[in-house]
Amino acid sequence: MTIERTLMIADQVRTIWCRELQRDDIALDDDFFALGGQSLIMARIQAAFIEELGVEVPADQMFLNPTVASIAAYIESMDAVAQ
Repeated sequence: MTIERTLMIADQVRTIWCRELQRDDIALDDDFFALGGQSLIMARIQAAFIEELGVEVPADQMFLNPTVASIAAYIESMDAVAQ
């Protein structure tokens, strides 16, 4: 695990969140729920993670890791991002 890889994943996660939350001002430490995230948006984000990153992120992990930085670290810890 490298800082560069973590930042790359975080950038991909942020891009997905910006698109699905229809915002362009999301920071690494912004909380998904504070940004207006709810279950339908979460489902779209989970589908995007599968399609774009090749990784399935369960809903419980979205609740436990509600920031771009924390969900990116979770994804990296799975070591399953498609190359």
